[in-house]
Amino acid sequence: MPDSGGSRAQKEHIPPTGTGAGPGTAPARSTPAARRTGLLVTLVLGGLTALPPLSMDMYLPALPEVTDALHAPASTVQLTLTACLAGMALGQLVVGPMSDRWGRRRPLLLGMVVYVVATAICAFAPTAELLIAFRLLQGLAGAAGIVISRAVVRDLYDGVEMARFFSTLMLISGVAPVIAPVIGGQVLRVTDWRGVFVVLTGVGVVLTLVVWKWLHETLPPEERHTGGVGEALRTMRGLLSDRVFTGYMIAGSLAFAALFAYVSASPFVVQEIYGASPQTFSLLFGINSIGLIAVGQINGKVLVGRVSLDKALGLGLGVISLAALALLLMTSGVFGDVGLVPVAAGLFVLMSAMGLAMPNTNAQALMRTRHAAGSASALLGTSSFLIGAIASPLVGIAGEHTAVPMAVVQVVCALGAMVCFLALCRPWQRTRTAGGL
Repeated sequence: MPDSGGSRAQKEHIPPTGTGAGPGTAPARSTPAARRTGLLVTLVLGGLTALPPLSMDMYLPALPEVTDALHAPASTVQLTLTACLAGMALGQLVVGPMSDRWGRRRPLLLGMVVYVVATAICAFAPTAELLIAFRLLQGLAGAAGIVISRAVVRDLYDGVEMARFFSTLMLISGVAPVIAPVIGGQVLRVTDWRGVFVVLTGVGVVLTLVVWKWLHETLPPEERHTGGVGEALRTMRGLLSDRVFTGYMIAGSLAFAALFAYVSASPFVVQEIYGASPQTFSLLFGINSIGLIAVGQINGKVLVGRVSLDKALGLGLGVISLAALALLLMTSGVFGDVGLVPVAAGLFVLMSAMGLAMPNTNAQALMRTRHAAGSASALLGTSSFLIGAIASPLVGIAGEHTAVPMAVVQVVCALGAMVCFLALCRPWQRTRTAGGL
């Protein structure tokens, strides 16, 4: 297992610098599987990565309607988001090690089938409590797509090429939050919130069939783990003992929590506080997602290979922190009643900067874990979703008529991510070791 000093880097296939960019970076793997990876497989992996935002964002415009229809307070309805996130977090801890032992394909197909069934049941939930329970099951099953898609990328790529591929996935999966609220808003024009889950069920069926038909196994039998639960736990414990891996994991998770604070609170902030329609909310959400996609592509196409991943990551976390602080000042009334436009601009900057933070934390962490990509992917995902699940109810703690809790959560998470990155990853130390990258 790697340690912070990097003395076992060669043995464990860890890049000695940990920067992932520039001279000295290990070249991308040139395996037959990597050479066979074409546009179709990229789209399949993008679809798997897009499943969580589809499950979350199509449902967002309906949150106020669910509150009225099920006669539940906003804080209870927001737990439907928390339950789905918690399920995705816990499910990854199971599916990740399973994929290291039995390969990527079988656990993925099983998870997709259960996801379809759970989503169909959500459409008929008569109470908020049952909807929360079925959303938990939906998240547990949907975790397979999240964790295995990252593990497949790690099977096929290394170094700079892996960082670029994560940015490509962000382009594909980023389309989901752009179109999902729009689709959700249009579905609500012809039916109620239950119709959103009917559409999600259809998406799940299509994606399951596509995975079954076109996504082949990427983990050779000779590279699979043969141990049981004990070995999986030891592997995860060893991964967590790597200070640098843990630093990237926590920094990425806190950045994700800042994003999810926006995702969870924005329907109420935009529609209830500022009086926008579901269609206007969907439009603003789509614009923010376009910003995230655009910056992600700048990261993958322009910065990767020219600027170290750590520098790009540090820039992203810095911008997120500044945007969160600006939102706190605006929503707390320091500048008076600023209205929707300045708040929307602050949220746009925060979301866009995620295009630097998210792909680079994943790439940097997974570059240290060639020996256990499934377990490492599980830890990355579980940490992100658990911290996001904690952030979700906190944004509504003061009720539906103030955006201050959302901004406070974002500030705390953004600054925490920056502190974790600097204190645990210590990029300047590994930069000196790499020869001044």
